[in-house]
Amino acid sequence: MDRKLEKTDEAKRENRLERMRELTATLSKAARVYYQESGEIMSNLEYDRLYDELLALEKETGVVLSGSPTQKVGYEVLSDLPKEAHPTAMLSLDKTKEVAALEEWLGDQAGLLSWKLDGLTIVLTYEGGSLTKAVTRGNGEIGEVITNNARVFENVPLKIGFQGTLTLRGEAVIRYSDFENMNREIDEAQEKYKNPRNLCAGSVRQLNNEITAKRHVNFMAFALVQADGVDFENSRTRQFQWLESLGFGVVEHRHVARENVAETVAYFAEAVKEYDIPSDGLVLTFEDIAYGESLGRTAKFPRNSIAFKWEDEIRETTLSYIEWSPSRTGLINPVAVFEPVELEGTTVSRASVHNISIMEALELGAGDAITVYKANMIIPQIADNLTRSGVKDIPKICPVCGGDTQIRQVNDVKVLFCVNPQCQAKKIKSFTLFVSRDALNIDGLSEATLEKFIAAGFIKEFADIFHLDEHKEAIISMEGFGQRSYEKLIQAIEDRRHTNLIRVVYGLGVAGIGLANARMLCRHFKYDFDAMREADSETLTEVDGIGQVLADAWREYFADPENQKMVDRLLEQLTLEPVEEEEETGEFAGMTFVVTGSVNHFKNRKELQALIESKGGKATGSVTGKTTYLINNDVTSASSKNKKARELGIPILSEEDFLKLLEGEYHAH
Repeated sequence: MDRKLEKTDEAKRENRLERMRELTATLSKAARVYYQESGEIMSNLEYDRLYDELLALEKETGVVLSGSPTQKVGYEVLSDLPKEAHPTAMLSLDKTKEVAALEEWLGDQAGLLSWKLDGLTIVLTYEGGSLTKAVTRGNGEIGEVITNNARVFENVPLKIGFQGTLTLRGEAVIRYSDFENMNREIDEAQEKYKNPRNLCAGSVRQLNNEITAKRHVNFMAFALVQADGVDFENSRTRQFQWLESLGFGVVEHRHVARENVAETVAYFAEAVKEYDIPSDGLVLTFEDIAYGESLGRTAKFPRNSIAFKWEDEIRETTLSYIEWSPSRTGLINPVAVFEPVELEGTTVSRASVHNISIMEALELGAGDAITVYKANMIIPQIADNLTRSGVKDIPKICPVCGGDTQIRQVNDVKVLFCVNPQCQAKKIKSFTLFVSRDALNIDGLSEATLEKFIAAGFIKEFADIFHLDEHKEAIISMEGFGQRSYEKLIQAIEDRRHTNLIRVVYGLGVAGIGLANARMLCRHFKYDFDAMREADSETLTEVDGIGQVLADAWREYFADPENQKMVDRLLEQLTLEPVEEEEETGEFAGMTFVVTGSVNHFKNRKELQALIESKGGKATGSVTGKTTYLINNDVTSASSKNKKARELGIPILSEEDFLKLLEGEYHAH
């Protein structure tokens, strides 16, 4: 009997160890994707649940497996930045989701409760009043030296009034408002950043700090490590006050005793809804420095602080369907659409699932009973799937273009791609150009709005913009839209049915055909569009500013029968009005200019071109035998336009030369 019990216990132990091996592998993979590849294969809630399960098994068995994530801190160092070992290990914090546990932990001591910021931890060192070193947390033992990058953070003082050695720790963060602004400006080749933390991590670890400087990184101090010769009277509060007096941003903190921990947590829980800096919880630290340090540390955690993670408000609902949303990179993102529920004071009905790997982990299928929450009380996420009917109906064709899709493995994550290079979702920039100020000039159709409409299948070609009224109910129900904004948009579109041919030609986005070239084409062909699109190469190169390359691009565009049909359908929606041509008079009448390179005396090249045209001249994009002057501040460069101008004997003017020409004082060298 005893032997049977021993065998049973041994089997249970082996099962527990096997489960620990599974959890270690799963969590390590998720951490690698999150920290090193800025990706995501499971929700934070799921990660925490599995982590806590592993921790409990380690306590139960007394075994900690090699590579266990409970023994690791932060990401592994992979970049080419210099590495440096920390004088003392930078530990993570033990955590709880229960206010009662915070109260018990604090006991009869005084404490400071502050934000737990969600960015990248940095250690700054000052010597003789100057910033001498900045190192990331790295894996807790070894970090990356990012001193040059820290110098361009928005709020890090480069010099301070204190002359001794100062070492402090803080969080590099990017505000939500700055993050959203940068995402709006992202170019076509890139995918939008997933969250401020990923953007911050990439920004802080740049090899070129010019990039860091554009990313609006801030530093918020949360701990003072060393300040030679300064007496803080054993008070964390005095440390924070002193750092603030030196010019450092300090994490917001509040004094607490056991009696008011709960109400202070409630204050932060309300404040986080409007807080502009990403936060994933709170940190409670003993006010008494000596007492906190006397408690020592465990293998992973210091005992003078504890983290509080938000107790997520979780609601049960039903998954209606998975919406597949194509992006400009070809990636098709799954979005869970579910029966609306109230979460943290707002109605929620959608949550990004990010990729197929997460769908498979959750075994998501339409009709499943799911639980949802808001990560950090802000971003809707799926917590669990109670039904787990399984993943099905991954689309074999793109919902935008109808082209084939393909499942790919990217950095250990399964994702869905549209493989059609002509997919409209990949051509968002062409639609953005078409509605821009110099083209059709349609107010209300921002790039973000166009992306929504294209992903929903409302817009497949330019003419579809003039049929958006067919999707009235769907548009009104979209986030950010309502009856009034819909009506304004439709009116703006109707107003732009009356336009001119120059705007249309420019708006088509033919490679290399800018606004000036569009104007020259229209003038040369006397606004006869059929003659223009049927012209041969020889005829096209007779147009000022149109060389062989642009002529070939124009002919290639209209050699495609689909483009011809698309343009015809567009023209059916428009009324082309005549363009009032001003008689060519002024100082530059009969002259043709090409402007290239950067400008110093004007806001941009367009402003300079507008001045030329106001003086009766023509501004074109290509150097030809008809060009009078090439304007390039780098007069001696070996650029293709400079080379062409020299071959044709065309003078190359700097801006200063041009201004002299304008005043009648320029003399050819």
